[in-house]
Amino acid sequence: MNNRWLLGVLIFAVSVIGLGMGATLPLVSLRLLEAGASTLEIGILSAMPAAGMILAAFLVHPLCRRFSGRTLYLACFVLCTLSASALEWLPESRTLLALARLVLGVGMGVAVILGESWVNELCDEDKRGQVVAFYAACFTGCQLGGPALIGLIGTQGPWLVMIVTLANLAALALIWRSLPSGWAQAAEDDVRTFSLAGFLRVAPALCTGVLFFAFFDAVVLSLFPVYASAHGYGVGVAAFMVTVILLGDMVCQVPLGWLSDRTERSRLHLCCGVAALAIGVALPWLMEVPGLLWPALVMLGAVAGGVYTLALVLIGERFSGQDLVTANACVGMLWGIGSLVGPLFSGALMGLGPQGLPLALCLAAALFVATALTSRRRYVTRAA
Repeated sequence: MNNRWLLGVLIFAVSVIGLGMGATLPLVSLRLLEAGASTLEIGILSAMPAAGMILAAFLVHPLCRRFSGRTLYLACFVLCTLSASALEWLPESRTLLALARLVLGVGMGVAVILGESWVNELCDEDKRGQVVAFYAACFTGCQLGGPALIGLIGTQGPWLVMIVTLANLAALALIWRSLPSGWAQAAEDDVRTFSLAGFLRVAPALCTGVLFFAFFDAVVLSLFPVYASAHGYGVGVAAFMVTVILLGDMVCQVPLGWLSDRTERSRLHLCCGVAALAIGVALPWLMEVPGLLWPALVMLGAVAGGVYTLALVLIGERFSGQDLVTANACVGMLWGIGSLVGPLFSGALMGLGPQGLPLALCLAAALFVATALTSRRRYVTRAA
């Protein structure tokens, strides 16, 4: 079976994960709100998938040593299918719902870690940026499809859960038919040279890049409408701003990936971070100038997404084997941390002043830019 077909299977699989995440996260929150749950309960249950992804980062290495990649990938989609469908048949229990959401996060987390590793191993070096960018864009696009389906179907009734469940079953069937037996079984002599914590020391700029985008993604989804509403925009317009940011992320990743195959990737990575920081600094002023705000939001989504996509590309360029799996496991862990910390930190700053959200985004972007600059200086010094 050729690599293009396998890449297509992995891209379809991550698209299903994006759809499941984009549909079930807001669905659960809205159903809980309609049922009279407190904001604390909604917050805790909303954090369960992120907690599951952090747990997946610690589980993936021992699981890879024990099972083949095909077996693990199939098991992940079984968990995702059961967890998604459980929203309809699960008894009225917040504890069981929290457990189901945690399991969903573990299944998604392991699947994403493995998928990102395999995509990087299967693609050619001269097209790595384009392939990884397309992979990330498909995930984002299908994640956008979730809220759109909620808008069309609503939160009541089984239809949304049925669509997500059927999509997971389709992915499960395709993986069963397509991935060879024993696919990606870890070799006995294939050992990793660093741990999860070790990767933070080996590639700090890549780590802070992933952390920034996870922080950004969670903050934009959860708090940007609140920030825009406080500046006089209607709720519908404020929500549409989030869509515009995510569309900028989705549409611009492939061009950025193409560019990364033709220029120095670490420099382009840093430029995306600097651009995100600049837009964050200008955001309070841009909110008062609608003619410039909308293109700036598209650009903000593009460069913030580029920080994440280029981090994945650079990971695939620099690591292989179990080191690549460990690096992507650290990506999953940092994603979970950023998703948890982002809304909490930004919400606290927004409580202190009207510009708390852009301040939080600027601080996160500045951390990445500072780390990337330091890493480049060290690289130049070693090369000299």
